Amino acid sequence: MKAHTKETQAALTPDTAINLLKEGNLRFVAKNMAQRDLLHQVSDTATGQYPFATVLSCIDSRVSAELIFDQGIGDIFSARVAGNIVNEDILGSIEFACKLAGTKVLVVLGHTACGAVKGACDDAKLGNLSILLDKIKPAVNAVATPSDASLRNSKNIDFVNEVALKNVQLTIENTRKMSPVLKEMEEQGEIKIVGAMYDIKNGKVTFL
Repeated sequence: MKAHTKETQAALTPDTAINLLKEGNLRFVAKNMAQRDLLHQVSDTATGQYPFATVLSCIDSRVSAELIFDQGIGDIFSARVAGNIVNEDILGSIEFACKLAGTKVLVVLGHTACGAVKGACDDAKLGNLSILLDKIKPAVNAVATPSDASLRNSKNIDFVNEVALKNVQLTIENTRKMSPVLKEMEEQGEIKIVGAMYDIKNGKVTFL
């Protein structure tokens, strides 16, 4: 499988880009990954890159976007930060990926049993991590149940996963609010901004 070219990238729509990611995850789960010569793709992309998707995901070692979507070198821009949150630097990177480099979709990818989300649920404090976790706490507060405070912590994995899902949704909202560039591209149909959740137990990605 060869790397994308300017022509193949331009031929894709946001919907077909999403389908390529879905198909890749199905291959990953089925242990039927595409055959690639990665060093050949290195050569193919030496003079330019034409990725079709941008994925904002967590730094969790189990959630490598290239692997779980079965993509090769030059296929996706991968932005990673604990808790898959956005700030000015991350949004600037994504604006480059979408507006200047031509990707067709932005996927905000959360995952089950997220350590950053657990930290936010437990109000953990640790240096600069505390500042990052503050960006996840609105998702904690937005999940109304359970109301019992003793159940609203990292020991309740169902609560953690609901917060992780809500955090994806709020990250998408924040992206539209904080980036007029991406919002306009979405409104004009140049890109789609979608959420997804990765299950660390079975490798499946569920698009929201």
